[in-house]
Amino acid sequence: MSSDAPWLIVGLGNPGPGYAANRHNVGFMVADLLAGRMGGSFKRAQKAQAQVLEGRLGVPGVSSRRVVLAKPMSYMNLSGGPVAALSGFYKVPLGQVVVVHDELDIDYGTLRLKLGGGDNGHNGLKSLSKTLGREYLRVRFGIGRPPGRMEVADFVLKDFSSAERKELDYFVDRAADAVEALVIDGLERAQNTYNS
Repeated sequence: MSSDAPWLIVGLGNPGPGYAANRHNVGFMVADLLAGRMGGSFKRAQKAQAQVLEGRLGVPGVSSRRVVLAKPMSYMNLSGGPVAALSGFYKVPLGQVVVVHDELDIDYGTLRLKLGGGDNGHNGLKSLSKTLGREYLRVRFGIGRPPGRMEVADFVLKDFSSAERKELDYFVDRAADAVEALVIDGLERAQNTYNS
């Protein structure tokens, strides 16, 4: 880990109000919550098609880390370009890039933290792996599988159901806690706490 380089925390989603409450946008939801915790607001990045917030996460003076929080403003399947531009501009090593994304193969609300891996058909991860390589950190937020014969693309671009929305704030808060733990305590300790 580079001590002077910031961490790059990327929430994946699609830009625009029509997508805001979609399952595919849970990465944006977590990024927005983290921005609130950092006491700042996103601004348009100069060097990339993204919104960014620079600041610190963690307990000030005790165990805080410098971070760049980002939401790519390309569509999900083109996320790799903006993220690669940001990691290059801020000189972030790949091991300090954290991507928060929705995950079909995990039950709703369950978290899994990991380093590297495949894209599992996720177009955002496919784009990231193409531009960055695969060895970035992931906070995978379970959204479950589509019911019946619903197409995956339709499912991820639908809003969370009313039943899911009852617990969504809690799960998004827990995912934001997991990102903080990952940055402050490292992958193994964060996995022990959050890989439920």
